[in-house]
Amino acid sequence: MTSATTDRVVIVGAGLGALYAALTIAPYPVLMISPEILGEGASSAWAQGGVAAAMDDRDTPEDHARDTVLAGAGTVDAHVATAVCDEAREHILNLTTLGTPFDRTDDGGYVMSREAAHSFARVVRVRGDQAGAEIMKALIATVRETPSVQVLEGHLATGLEVVDGRVTGVWVSQSGDERAAPVLVQGAAHLLAGGGSGGLYKLTTNPPRIRGQVIGMAARAGAEIADAEFVQFHPTAIACGEDPAPLATEALRGEGAILINKLGKRFMERLHPDAELAPRDIVARGIYAQTQAGYEPALDTREAIGPEIMTQYPAVAEACLRSGIDPVTQPIPVAAAAHYHMGGIKVDDEGRASLDGLWCCGECASTGLHGANRLASNGLLEALVYARRAATSIMAGLGDAAPAPEVLVETQGSIAAPREDLVADLRQIMTDKVGVVRNGADLKDALARIYLIEFSQPNCDALKNMTATATLIAAAALKREESRGAHFRSDFPQTNPTGERSVMTLAEAMDIRARYAKE
Repeated sequence: MTSATTDRVVIVGAGLGALYAALTIAPYPVLMISPEILGEGASSAWAQGGVAAAMDDRDTPEDHARDTVLAGAGTVDAHVATAVCDEAREHILNLTTLGTPFDRTDDGGYVMSREAAHSFARVVRVRGDQAGAEIMKALIATVRETPSVQVLEGHLATGLEVVDGRVTGVWVSQSGDERAAPVLVQGAAHLLAGGGSGGLYKLTTNPPRIRGQVIGMAARAGAEIADAEFVQFHPTAIACGEDPAPLATEALRGEGAILINKLGKRFMERLHPDAELAPRDIVARGIYAQTQAGYEPALDTREAIGPEIMTQYPAVAEACLRSGIDPVTQPIPVAAAAHYHMGGIKVDDEGRASLDGLWCCGECASTGLHGANRLASNGLLEALVYARRAATSIMAGLGDAAPAPEVLVETQGSIAAPREDLVADLRQIMTDKVGVVRNGADLKDALARIYLIEFSQPNCDALKNMTATATLIAAAALKREESRGAHFRSDFPQTNPTGERSVMTLAEAMDIRARYAKE
C-alpha cells in the first residue's frame, strides 16, 4: 500500500465550496484534490443564474427564507433557511471584494434577477448567465496567489479510509488514468466538497465527471445520506442532442420568456398561477408531459428579449448557435434534465458528517436548506455558507498554522477503470426509471438493474461509487410513497399531510435493493 501523510487539510473537490473553504482556512496549509485543471469540470462554473441574496433595500432575509421554505415543499429545515439567508449578503460583499464582477446599476447597486418561486428579484448575476464562471474565475485567481494552498490537479478521490468510525484518509488516483492504483493521503482533517449526482442521468446539465462519486464514497464508508430521492430536474435544458445538455437559464423566464409547444400554444398557465415562474418541479413536469406527448416544448424569448439575448446571455446564445438554432427568430427546444441533487451526505450546522473527522459542503452535502425542491440560485449560496462553516469548524480543532511541505502522490500498479458500456447503461436506467415521473414498478426494476451493473464489474471502486449513489436515490424514492417537490410518484400522486426528511445509510439501501436484485 502506498500512502502519504501530511499536516495539510485535505479538500476533495475544485468547485465553489472547495475554493471558498481553502481561502477561509488559509494561512493554514491545504491540499485541494482536483480531477481537472482548476475551473474545468466543476458544476459551479456552469451555474448561469447567480447567487440568491436579499441585496435590495426593499427585500429581506426573512422573505428569502420564507420563499425557500415554501419552495421546499414541507421538508426544509426552517432554522437552516433562516440562518443561511441571513448570511447571504455578507458573502456577496465578500465575493465582490475578491473580484467578482457582479452586474451593477449606475448608482452602484447590484442588478437583480427574479427566478422561479422567488417573491422578489434577488438573484445577483454577472453578464446575464455568467455568474458561476466569473465567481470561479475570481476565486481561482485568489487561490493561485495563496501560498498555503497546494492544488493537486489531475487527481480523483475514489474512497475514504475509516478507522474505528473516524475518517483518517482519502484514497486518490490519477484522474487521467482511472486504472492507476490509488494512494492513501492522510491529512490533518478531511473535507468533501465535490459535486452532486446529475451525471448519473443520461439527460443532464452537469459536467461529465459529476456522477455521484463523492456521495458514493462517503456512503460506502458508512456516512448517513439525507434526502437522496430529491433530484431536481431543470425545466429548460436545451434539447439539441448534446451530452451534457446546455442550459437555458431561468433568468430568461424571469425576463418574460414563455414556454410554448409545437402548436405555438402556452401550456404553463393552466398548470400554475405563476405559469413559467412556477416552482421548478411543476415546470419540469409540465415540460416532461409535453415531451412525452410529442408536443416538442420550446422556450420563446423572441418578444420578451429579442436580439439582446445574443449579448445579455452569451452562454445560451453560443449553445443555440452551436446547434443551428437562432434564438432571435426561433423558439429554443427544451427538455427537463437532471440538474441538482438536493440530497447528499447529511451534515450538521457546522458541515460535519455522521462519520467522525469528516466535513462536507457544496452539492455533495445535504444541509436541510433545499428540502424537496431547491429554490432557484440557492445552490451557490449554500456552498458559500457551509464552506465557511466547515472550514471554521475544522480550524477550531487545529493548532497554529505552520508551513507544510507539498504532498507528492506517486501511483503504482493499476486497477480496473469503469466500463463505458456499464456507465452508459446506468445513466439510461436512471433517466428512464428514476426520472421526472416515477412509479414503484420502475424503481424496483431500476434497483435490480443497478445491482446487475455493479455485479458486472465488482472490483471497480469508481463504478461502485456511482452505483452506491444511484442505489440510494432509487431506494429512497421507492420508500417515499407520496409525491413531494421534485419527487413525483404517478402511483402515489398525493402529498402526505406532514413532510419529513429521509435519512438512509447505504447498508439500508442495499437491503431494499436485495429484495429485487437478480443475478
